[in-house]
Amino acid sequence: MGRVSAEEHRELADEFSDFMAGRTGTYLRRLEKQMTAAAEEMEYERAARLRDDIGALKKAMEKSAVVLADATDADLIAVAEDELEAAVQIFHVRGGRVRGQRGWVTDKVEEITTGALVEHALQQLYGEETGDSVPKEVLVPALPDPVEPVQEWLTERRGSNVSLRIPQRGDKKALMETVERNAQQSLVLHKTKRASDLTTRSRALEEIADALDLDSAPLRIECYDISHLQGDDVVASMVVFEDGLQRKSEYRRFQIKGFEGQDDVRSMHEVLTRRFRRYLAEKERTGEWADGENTDADGLGNGLTEEDGRPKRFAYPPQLVVVDGGRPQVAAAKKALDELGIDDIAVCGLAKRLEEVWLPDDDDPVVLPRTSEGLYLLQRVRDEAHRFAITYQRTKRAKRFRAGPLDEVPGLGETRKQALLKHFGSVKKLRSATIDQICEVPGIGRKTAETIAVALAQAAPAAPAVNTATGEIMEEESDTMGSSGESVTMGAPDERRGQET
Repeated sequence: MGRVSAEEHRELADEFSDFMAGRTGTYLRRLEKQMTAAAEEMEYERAARLRDDIGALKKAMEKSAVVLADATDADLIAVAEDELEAAVQIFHVRGGRVRGQRGWVTDKVEEITTGALVEHALQQLYGEETGDSVPKEVLVPALPDPVEPVQEWLTERRGSNVSLRIPQRGDKKALMETVERNAQQSLVLHKTKRASDLTTRSRALEEIADALDLDSAPLRIECYDISHLQGDDVVASMVVFEDGLQRKSEYRRFQIKGFEGQDDVRSMHEVLTRRFRRYLAEKERTGEWADGENTDADGLGNGLTEEDGRPKRFAYPPQLVVVDGGRPQVAAAKKALDELGIDDIAVCGLAKRLEEVWLPDDDDPVVLPRTSEGLYLLQRVRDEAHRFAITYQRTKRAKRFRAGPLDEVPGLGETRKQALLKHFGSVKKLRSATIDQICEVPGIGRKTAETIAVALAQAAPAAPAVNTATGEIMEEESDTMGSSGESVTMGAPDERRGQET
């Protein structure tokens, strides 16, 4: 429109770019000088406009909270990853305030470390940047190996020293945790969108069928995982995916009952045997389904019918059984099916370390491309089975650790246990109380009080050992309040250090 020259327009554009990049201090000081000069020259209208501009810009800046010390210029890079994908998130901090945010999700086409992912992100961020566009400080979750060439490259692009480091404490560490949460959420959102896409799911099922040489796409997939803690509380999980989507209503949990101790292979054989023996029993009924009766604690409870009597989908066989593990677990699963005479269900295993797919009787694994949708789906199925098994195992462990003498009192529910704890404070004080004192607790009658007293007397711990020379108690009593949660004995040291499997 001819209101400004090309040079004036370029100056406006440069000022705007500087401001949006976070370099606001210099720009505001220049406006303040212009306002003062206009007032001295008695150009009051121009001075008033500049004053309003300064006020508006300061108000806009106030909306961006100070997250680091004033004048801090830094980029914070965080990475959230699994075996197949990685989400990168970047916060741009200028003048101590977050001035921008960006991120992306990338496929991991090969085995790569977090440090290498950081190096790729740095190259993508600053590959075409120079000068102040490269900040003085770049904070990362892991350093590239070796770090010196990358740091020298950043320094060269900026024209002055650049600090590349991992934040260890303080505000920068706290802000990095926020960036990491953003990266995790970004990865979850990406996976959710990817899993919900019909075309992608169809391609994944077709790729699995081709890789495993199946006659058709496995529309129903069941995956099994074993979980325990140092051989205790051994449990298993079964998760179901149909058409590439979770069917949580058909998940099942198992307790390993055939033996004690840690043996993932035997556990897998037992679980598959129990699951498909039940399937064969229902198949033989020629249309007659279970009455909905409760079953034993093998995890297959509540029968096989819906409330209206229709057969549950759990009664249907899968086209593909996936086990979490390698060749031994696959062999155990295949043996269980063979012993039951089932030969029309495919079996494979997904080994977590290298994401290899193992088939029965094959000496070498099937290696799917790391960008394969089929591998991505198998990974989701396996990870969901692992999550479900771990959750069940932790629940059982917590229940066992919370067990106490009050759990043996017949008819004493959780509410009255809590009332007893609130009234007496501990099992030790409750044990020393009289029957009349126990009756003072709301909801506790005399007969119940007598039962409680007898149960606590029978469960009374042995007297602590005492050093006769010094009078020192060698081993203190450790009461548990059962499910009331007042005091919990956490088992042996080896148990406490154990890792979930």
